[in-house]
Amino acid sequence: MALTNELLNTVLRHASQEVSRKEFLSLAGRGLAVGVAATTLASCQSGTPDAKAADATPTTGTPASEVDVATTYTAQGGQKVPSSEAVSPPAKVPADESKPIELEAWKSDVDPKSGAVPTPMPPDKRVGYALVGLGHLTLEELLPAFGECKKSKPVALVSGSPEKLKKVAAQYGIKPESCYSYQDYEKLKDNPEVQAIYIVLPNSLHAEYVIRGAKTGKHILCEKPMANSARECELMIDACKKAGVKLMVAYRIQYEPYNRQVRDMVRDEKFGKPKYIEAQNSQSSANPDHWRHKKALAGGGALPDIGLYCLNTSRFLLGTEPTEVFAYMHSTPGNPLFKEVEEMMSWQMRFPDGVIVNCVTHYNTHDSRFYRVSAERGWLHLDNAYAYQGQRLQTSHAEGKAKLQNQITIPTKNQFAAEMDHFSECILENKEPHTPGEEGLQDHRIMEAIYQSAREGRPVKLTAVKGMDAFRGPEPKEA
Repeated sequence: MALTNELLNTVLRHASQEVSRKEFLSLAGRGLAVGVAATTLASCQSGTPDAKAADATPTTGTPASEVDVATTYTAQGGQKVPSSEAVSPPAKVPADESKPIELEAWKSDVDPKSGAVPTPMPPDKRVGYALVGLGHLTLEELLPAFGECKKSKPVALVSGSPEKLKKVAAQYGIKPESCYSYQDYEKLKDNPEVQAIYIVLPNSLHAEYVIRGAKTGKHILCEKPMANSARECELMIDACKKAGVKLMVAYRIQYEPYNRQVRDMVRDEKFGKPKYIEAQNSQSSANPDHWRHKKALAGGGALPDIGLYCLNTSRFLLGTEPTEVFAYMHSTPGNPLFKEVEEMMSWQMRFPDGVIVNCVTHYNTHDSRFYRVSAERGWLHLDNAYAYQGQRLQTSHAEGKAKLQNQITIPTKNQFAAEMDHFSECILENKEPHTPGEEGLQDHRIMEAIYQSAREGRPVKLTAVKGMDAFRGPEPKEA
């Protein structure tokens, strides 16, 4: 059987060539059946041109039923251990490198199906990113996430710390000449490896570095919140349009599988029409000198930093836009953490068709990140909804006398990898991002109304927006 595979491997290597008579007879003379080899050769040679022309998916490998398991391996000391023939299982291998290899089936329909085999692009074809800012998010989440990306890679860094630049560049294989200071930021224009810039700076710097980045001709991915005001957002959008570059806001939740699952169930009215959403995103802060507690740098406190997730995710789930907000704001007197920014914001949003969304965000409680969508015939509850990982989705509905509560488990995906690969996809295919600058601008308009309502103690009307997903681009491709 080993000889059979040796010949098959030779045939496959020369599928588009003629196998020499000497090579063939050499193998055949060692006991191989000529008829089997000739049939295999004829099949491969006749099938290859058609497969290439039609981008077919030929089957390769050896079925398990044909593998010789009655073999042994002799180690250097003479010890013998059971072994079997080393073969490749049958698989369909598309000629198109962007399509996944299809492995032989082995699971039944009783268990969840496996996802497609990962199909990363070759490194030289991936979109190169320059990361601007080497703080917590970049070092703890973004750079590691590139290891799970299929279409994106880090190629440049921008930081005010030469020490961090040198160390991080060495860790991730980034060339020393692709490390820049903030003063040298515009030199990214001359780096052909960089196609996209990811702005990961304090909120007050977003507008400047998006506008400066647009002038380099590179596409821009900007962290949320998009800026410190709606006016800054408008300037950023305008700068990117004038420069002819794409602008996307990093709303990772809109690319996270569990949140997308809830969105689909809500819009498909799995339990009837949605009526009410309760959302909370809270955590505890400790460092009053951190930029998040400086209004000039952060623009605000709990609301724009973590409360924004409640706001944006609710809009994402429903697809419509709120028409009115009513808010309360509080900061504990004397707490040095909240001299400049709010500790807590609680607000309600009224959506079309009478849907009410009740949100609260807090900077001084144990972390709690969830939302519950209450519908006509059941509810959906996502715990750890806004966290980087650990989402848990539960549903409840009634069937006759029984109340059924189910936990739904789906394959997870790195949110940051999914987000960056979507932007890379938009660059490679020249299409609009799913979360463009206009999506970020709408959130800022709503947040400004929330602050106004909290100051004035009254509801604030919002400009009516018609249609579904009015500020979003095309749906991301599913991996």
